[in-house]
Amino acid sequence: MDLEFSGDVWFWRGPAPHHFVWVPEDDAAQLDDVAAAVTYGWGMIPVTVRLGGSTWTTSLWPKDGGYIVPLKAAVRRKENVGIGDRVAIGLVIDV
Repeated sequence: MDLEFSGDVWFWRGPAPHHFVWVPEDDAAQLDDVAAAVTYGWGMIPVTVRLGGSTWTTSLWPKDGGYIVPLKAAVRRKENVGIGDRVAIGLVIDV
């Protein structure tokens, strides 16, 4: 399954602060359809992410009935991405 969308970068100041992009609701609904087949626990979905010229593996985090994409600090620096920036994201989920 391949998904492409745009979203705004936001920062979570929790015990482990991190930058994220929300998966849009329509795409999150598609992910819900395959989640049981691909999750490895806690609803985490392993994915390959594309942002600009960078590609990396991570997992989508379930949050508030949707999913969020964590953005690595090294990727944010390389792609010059900050809080509030609108970015194009590509996801590949092996189903």
